[in-house]
This record gives sequence, structure tokens and C-alpha cells, in this order.
Amino acid sequence: MCLCTAGALYATRPDGAIVEKTVNNNLNSNRTMNENLNLTQKWDKVFPKSDKVNQSKVTFRNRYGITLVADLYIPKEQVAEKMPAIAVSGPFGAVKEQSSGLYAQTMAERGFLTIAFDPSYTGESGGEPCYVASPDINTEDFCAAVDYLSIRDDVDPERIGIIGICGWGGMAINAAAIDTRIKATVTSTMYDMSRVNANGYFDSMDADARYELRKQLNAQRTVDAKNGSFALGGGVVDPLPVDAPEFVKDYHSYYKTDRGYHERSLNSNGGWNKTSALSFINMPLLAYSDEIRTAVLLVHGEKAHSRYFSEDAFKKLKGDNKELLIIPGASHVDLYDNQAGVIPYDKMERFFRANLK
Repeated sequence: MCLCTAGALYATRPDGAIVEKTVNNNLNSNRTMNENLNLTQKWDKVFPKSDKVNQSKVTFRNRYGITLVADLYIPKEQVAEKMPAIAVSGPFGAVKEQSSGLYAQTMAERGFLTIAFDPSYTGESGGEPCYVASPDINTEDFCAAVDYLSIRDDVDPERIGIIGICGWGGMAINAAAIDTRIKATVTSTMYDMSRVNANGYFDSMDADARYELRKQLNAQRTVDAKNGSFALGGGVVDPLPVDAPEFVKDYHSYYKTDRGYHERSLNSNGGWNKTSALSFINMPLLAYSDEIRTAVLLVHGEKAHSRYFSEDAFKKLKGDNKELLIIPGASHVDLYDNQAGVIPYDKMERFFRANLK
């Protein structure tokens, strides 16, 4: 088992100890064992620690054999032997120490057992090479989180929900379409990563533009093969250009400042591998979303550039247990943290209590 971080790679020995190994991002990297180290146990989140919950680090594996690392949040005042549980991940290119951890901790304060996990290939989770995204594997990450929660003695396996933020909103909807164990799904400021990669923002790309994109990405594959490494696409642009779009300024205000910067966050640093977009272009995430029978709540900001993703996804959903909530005046990034005080935690709590029963 290996766990990749921004600066190191960890492996678990047969005796359970976690050891640090040197790593580079080469196709055929050589690794040598160094000293024994644990995964980060200090509180290194970008949000304050709550005195109402207990937090610890846990691991579990997805069906591709990749080990995922998550923060577990349990209310200190546990009111039932078996609790409703929620798995949280996102945004796309973030880590569990950022938005997903804040959502998980807050929902734990409200009586749910929660986990915020790093998706495969990112943060402290495993998978090689690091910094790769996959519509299939990252959807499976949510299902693996449900595996983990389902077999905990303190969780009611019939009351498990998920929250997907930004690009992991699309993954969450895809997971809800395939995993009938998920009884309720919330997306917040959702991105449809297949659509934005294949069509560009606001569906500005046609087939010719998409063909040129494929050519560029496949040319990059050749370069990577020759170099024996994977070129990174770069995280959020820094310094910020004067003429940057407003939503890029919003991303910068979160990922590149003390507000949300984290050393393991892709968006705060070097970004995804350049070729990560390839698999999304040909694999529509929301193809079977109209077959989701369980409850879904889509939350988006009124002023978010990405609002159309949630609005169009909602149109495809069927049943009277689906809801779209537009937050007045909120931007895309306003729903990453509660700096603007607009994340509808009360609504989310009511939604989960109504549907995890």
C-alpha cells in the first residue's frame, strides 16, 4: 500500500507501521525506504477544530486496491448506538483539510457520523502516479467510503448519505446512480467534470475544438512517455492576472491565500496531471442520473459561474424527492467555506434527517 502526499510517499508494513519512502512523479520511479513516520496527526485543517466532535484518521480501500485516507468525525454526545453517516469529498483538486472537512465536521456537530476523504491519487490517499483524476475510480471512491461506513459497528448501514462539493458533486450523483446503499445525496456548487472537459465552460467548444484538445492531450502523453514523468497542468493561477475572470479571482481568494491554502492541495500548488482531462471527455458522468430513486438535493449559488451545471442536472432527475436550492447572492466559492455565512447547513440537516430514517 502506498499513500502519496505533496512531498512524500508512505507505505504500510505488515506490522501496521506507516513508513515514509522517497518518491518522484516518474513513470518508473525508484523508491527507497527511509525512516518510520506516521501520517499527519496534527490538526492541519484550514478551519478551526470543533470542541463538539472527536476527530481521527482512518483508512479504507476501494475495489481497485487503492487505499484512501479520511478524517473521521464523531459527535462527542452520541445519542444512538448506531448512527446515520455521511461521506464527504471535494472540491475538485482540494483535500480533506479544506472544504470537505469543514462540511464533515459541521454535520458531525449536528449528530451524524461523518468522514471527509482524499480521493484516489490525491492528498494522503494512495494511487500512482499522483495527481490523476478518473470519472470511474473517483466515483468508486464514494462507493468505497460507503463500504467503510456500512461495516462500522456504530453506523446504521440503512442510513448512509454522501456530499459532493464542486467536481465531486458530479461524482456523487454518479455514485448515487450506481450504489443503491446511498439513501440521500447532497451536491454543493456542483461541476459536471465530463461536460466542462468535453465542451468547455458554457458549452463553448464544438467538435472541431474538442478534436484539437484531444490532439494536444495525446501529444502530451507522448512527451510524458519520452520524459518518463507526468507534466502538471498547474493549480490556480498565481500571480493573478489583472484581466482574470471573476470566478478565477474567487478561486485565487480561496486556494492561494490563508483562507484556504493547503500544502497538499492540488489547486493550491501544481495542479492535476495535464492529461487527466482525457478520460472525462468520452465518459459522461451523469448518463444514468435519471435512474436515481433516492433523494437528491442540489445546492448552488445564484451568482456562481457554474450554476448551470446544477440547474441542468436537476432537470434530468426524476421523482418528487429531488430538490434544487439556489442561494441568493452566493458565488461558486462562497459554498467552499462559510466565510460568507451562506452554506445551508440547516437545510442539509433537515434533508438528511428526512431521508436517512
